[in-house]
Amino acid sequence: MTRPFEGIRIIDATHVLAGPFAAYQLGLLGADVIKIEHPEDPDQSRVSGGDWDLNRAGMGSYYLTQGSNKRSMTLDLKQTEAREIFCKLIAGADVLVENFRPGAFAALGLGYEDLLKINPRLIYCSISAFGHGGPRGEQTAYDHVIQATSGIMACTGTPEVNPIKFGAPAIDYATGTMGAFALSAALFQREKTGRGQHIDLAMMDVAMMMMASHVTSYGRSGKPARPRGNDHEYSTNSCYQTADGLVMIGASNLRQQRRLWQALGRPDMAKDSNEARHADRAHEAATLAELLKAKTADEWESYLQARHVPAARVRNLAESLADPQIKGRGVVHHFEAAPGVTGPFSVPVAAFGFAHGGPRVDTPPPQLGSDNDAILAELGYDDAARAKLRAAGTI
Repeated sequence: MTRPFEGIRIIDATHVLAGPFAAYQLGLLGADVIKIEHPEDPDQSRVSGGDWDLNRAGMGSYYLTQGSNKRSMTLDLKQTEAREIFCKLIAGADVLVENFRPGAFAALGLGYEDLLKINPRLIYCSISAFGHGGPRGEQTAYDHVIQATSGIMACTGTPEVNPIKFGAPAIDYATGTMGAFALSAALFQREKTGRGQHIDLAMMDVAMMMMASHVTSYGRSGKPARPRGNDHEYSTNSCYQTADGLVMIGASNLRQQRRLWQALGRPDMAKDSNEARHADRAHEAATLAELLKAKTADEWESYLQARHVPAARVRNLAESLADPQIKGRGVVHHFEAAPGVTGPFSVPVAAFGFAHGGPRVDTPPPQLGSDNDAILAELGYDDAARAKLRAAGTI
């Protein structure tokens, strides 16, 4: 079954996490993604991750995460010949994704207006820290810097220990996901208009979307979100110690909190309004803390879920990945080995499935420049021409 983006070619001139993840998501859905890197200064994700053997091989786990279903080409875009090759690629492409400092590509003559002359149907996606324009437009940042700037860190942690950075680079991957959404929308729009598009995507803006309800609440009340740790506004929607570990209770709405108190043998504690729950929070929390000591976290998870009360034992990543639910969903793809990688490794796929023609991993992450000859041959460069480019350090 044909996948949604088969026949679409993406030039992926991105690095680190957010940009490569955006292109990766479309590659999973069939797009031909050509990743462009400098021959001597490749994507820093290739040397990033917890396995130093992989880092030394230029196949770091950060790179492996979003490198599948791509072809690798090296180009030193500061060289005229490399820019000529790049423009030939653009002429036959549908999408360009780049996440360099705003203005960097335009300075090379590869800005949106420049490339639109070559390919008026091109969708040009620029991903940056703060967006193109504005007082912060030229500033650079990474995930954790945006977490600090946006206010997300300030509302993360406990009342006693804050601000705290997320344990995962969530803004990077949220930006990549938002990028995939924007690209999909632009491609759909192009089907109607026949025109290309320039997407200006900022990590800072994505952080605001991740705090959407906080933004709205603050705009109304003037009160910023407070770091609450594992305690929600309602006691029945919080985390508690059990006989052997922590359990997160998710009895969020009035119906669920009634079911929880009924299941715990305390129907008298159920409330008829959220205002009453808020007013009695301290009493409720103390009662729950005492009651939940009676069983293990696993026992409470099973017991409460059977009674339609959301609940889960707090797990670490190893436990989560071993969960049959994760294995059954196909969220992670396993490789026994790959060029440049000795031994098995696994990578995330997509957070959704289709009834047919859905996301899948076809090829492993490529080694640096492994597709140079094949791609250049497609553009009409013969053996002698490719050798000359290689000798000049163009590729």
